[in-house]
Amino acid sequence: MNTESPVQETRLNNLFRALLSFDAPAKAEKVIVAWVRGELEQEGFEVWEDDAGAAIGGNANNLIVKLPATGSGPNVFLSAHFDTVESTASLRVIEENGVYRTDGTSILGADDRCGVAAAIEALRCLRDSGISHGNVYLLLTVAEEIGLLGAKEVDFSDLNLDYGFVLDTGPPVGGFVLRAATHDNLSVTIHGTPAHAGKEPEKGVDAIAIAADAISRMKLGRLGPETTANIGVISGGTAANVVPANVHLLAEARSTDEGILDEQIDHMIRCFTDAAAARGGRVSIDHHRHYRGYEIPEDSVVARVADAAARSLGLDPARRTTLGGSDGNVYNERGLPCVVLATGMDKIHTHQEQITHRDLLLTAQMAYQCLVEANRIR
Repeated sequence: MNTESPVQETRLNNLFRALLSFDAPAKAEKVIVAWVRGELEQEGFEVWEDDAGAAIGGNANNLIVKLPATGSGPNVFLSAHFDTVESTASLRVIEENGVYRTDGTSILGADDRCGVAAAIEALRCLRDSGISHGNVYLLLTVAEEIGLLGAKEVDFSDLNLDYGFVLDTGPPVGGFVLRAATHDNLSVTIHGTPAHAGKEPEKGVDAIAIAADAISRMKLGRLGPETTANIGVISGGTAANVVPANVHLLAEARSTDEGILDEQIDHMIRCFTDAAAARGGRVSIDHHRHYRGYEIPEDSVVARVADAAARSLGLDPARRTTLGGSDGNVYNERGLPCVVLATGMDKIHTHQEQITHRDLLLTAQMAYQCLVEANRIR
């Protein structure tokens, strides 16, 4: 490992613990955004907010931070998100044996507070390093966990960015995502006909039975190495003695191959429509492309920078494919190349979420080293 890294572990840990103290699920990040903005403005960084909150119906905006160029070099960014997948109002942080975790009653929020802390620490280190660099930005977003909503509102048209790094996937640190899936959502309502289940069930059309028929015909789960499909939510019916007239389902499919994904979505829609027709019901389906996949060439500048950064720290620069989404999907779709860097956050979206001191430190060192290598590799 590179022992010359200027990352200050105590400062990093203090920042991480401070960020964990804020309860800020999606669309409710106002307090943490204001605190981070205040801290960075006090240090002399140029900081501003956009109008994302109003656009997405939340109470907070994306935060953009600029470290002005000190010489020639590419304009690069680090990105992470403020929001957590659920509330952390009951969070009790337990720190022992070099590990941050919870008491099991809530998530920790390392997703993505470790990314935010690492990005800020990396920017501080670059500012203090004396290294010549181009403009460097932090893009700190809101509402990532509910559809990458904040990233979709980031206006980087005037920033002249060349490429960047999103800190938002799990360990081991050193790896990075070059290939990600496209993700589609289905919102399905099955319409049947109500009837008294004891007196005249034959006059009803059972929406639950239609849903059961459709699902029984459907290919779900892991459908290939890089394709999955799932029915995640089913709700409907009014009482045990009423033939259910309506059932609502939420479903999704993901694949790195959009052709395969389109076929899977068509298959799922046919299962619903055929089952409804067979039982005399009907179906309403809203198909939405949640985000598009991407593939970054291994010989691209951003990939070579990430590779060099990992190797300089003695880490394995493993190239990854993921079926998960991140703000990186939005940036790449909008023509802004970026890779998603592995961080130390582990067992995310569960109450067993944790991160080690070592991996938090490595995450910040990796982020900083990417900024350094960006000014060496052209």
